[in-house]
Amino acid sequence: MTDSTASRVWFITGSSTGFGHLLAKELLRRGERVIATARNVSQLEDLTGQYPDRVRAFSLDVTKPEQIESVARQAIAAFGHVDVVVNNAGYGVTGAIEEVSEKEFDPMFQTNIYGLIRTTKAFLPHLRERRSGHIFNLSSIAGLVGSPGWGLYATTKFAVEGFSEALAGELKPLGVHVTIVEPGPFRTDFLGRSGKLAAKELPEYTETAGKAREYFKSQSGKQQGDPQKAVEAIIAVADSPQPPVHLLLGKNALQRLREKLAIRQKEIADWESVTVGADFPEGK
Repeated sequence: MTDSTASRVWFITGSSTGFGHLLAKELLRRGERVIATARNVSQLEDLTGQYPDRVRAFSLDVTKPEQIESVARQAIAAFGHVDVVVNNAGYGVTGAIEEVSEKEFDPMFQTNIYGLIRTTKAFLPHLRERRSGHIFNLSSIAGLVGSPGWGLYATTKFAVEGFSEALAGELKPLGVHVTIVEPGPFRTDFLGRSGKLAAKELPEYTETAGKAREYFKSQSGKQQGDPQKAVEAIIAVADSPQPPVHLLLGKNALQRLREKLAIRQKEIADWESVTVGADFPEGK
């Protein structure tokens, strides 16, 4: 590892479990420095206990804007700068769109969309002034392919995709990279502690969103994706001189995106005459 790589400082939201915790552990094992955040900072004690010189832990609830601003300032001051921002905090609510109440989906929107946007904006002046850095925004295959039972979760991740693509274009001339991480099913606690089922269940959606409910209940701990390999992939992208804007992770994600693209290409071809016919005639 080069000295420049060893000197990087990573800021990670949602570091108590899942990808966030594993990423923090792997980075520290490799000699990097980490600012780990979680709503319950006691869940980071294994990191601070083992690597007291290279990790700083902060309590952060990304649904609280004033906390984000304060923690961002403290994070930059902790090691003098931040090189990589990882917006990892997030969770999913499963249920048909009609079934999921606003009380159930609004906290998810506050975490997955507004928390991510606010955290990013809190670090943008710092990264822009330094003319370097990397932002990783955790999306999902659900940010590329909408599926019954995951509609409102997909809404949050589609928002992350559009936000991140625009941000990548704005920051590229300033030397700051943006990568959207798009995992398929991985063996984290996404279907366990981190996920939620809508309380309302309508029989009319049994054959559509109901299948997502059954998946949620039966597949925790059985997902194909290896979380350790996912965090290693994220680090590899951070090490790359030409990192991608999109990082698909897992065979399931790749297959689902390819299937969607094939359907979309057929739709475009089938309706091309209607599409181009929607313009004014040339010269008018």
